[in-house]
Amino acid sequence: MNTDIDPAYFNGMFVADEDPWAYRTSWYEERKRALTLAVLPRKRYANAFEPGCANGELTAALAPRCDRLLACDFSRSAVPLAQSRVQAFPHVTVEERCVPASWPDETFDLILISEFGYYLREASLTALVAHLDKALGRDGTLVACHWARPIADAFTDAATVHRMLGGVPGLNLVATHTEPDFLLHAWVRGKRSVAQLEGLA
Repeated sequence: MNTDIDPAYFNGMFVADEDPWAYRTSWYEERKRALTLAVLPRKRYANAFEPGCANGELTAALAPRCDRLLACDFSRSAVPLAQSRVQAFPHVTVEERCVPASWPDETFDLILISEFGYYLREASLTALVAHLDKALGRDGTLVACHWARPIADAFTDAATVHRMLGGVPGLNLVATHTEPDFLLHAWVRGKRSVAQLEGLA
């Protein structure tokens, strides 16, 4: 039995409102997307994965930084919205998937976990960490961004999610941004900073 939040809960939200969290119109969300992109240590990624893409606003912002981008959401109402949002980017694929249960059998050099980790119970978060360990490439980047204030229907909080994600073996923290509203962290496999990647340090 799936003990995480039922996809039908989010299906109903997207049926009632195509942008239930104001991703398209909120300055808070626009600024947060810009900060999320700013912490990426590499200018471009060959193969990226964004689970929990909702209606695709972050997906569209990330697309120009990737050669290939796979995005997914477990809400069948959200997926066509995201597909429509990224139709100008032929290298982006949006699928209906429930992660971590339906994790893609691929290796990625960027995985972005945004605003859905706290909707997973501990067992699913543990499974997510195991999938990340297998799917993140040798020099891969993992980015996590989550709302830091209490959420009535969440199973845990942002700090717990980021602590567990940061426990993926071989990760080194390269960027952290903390505000009263959200937490943002970037880790890489390997010990090279952005300056080291460019031969500056």
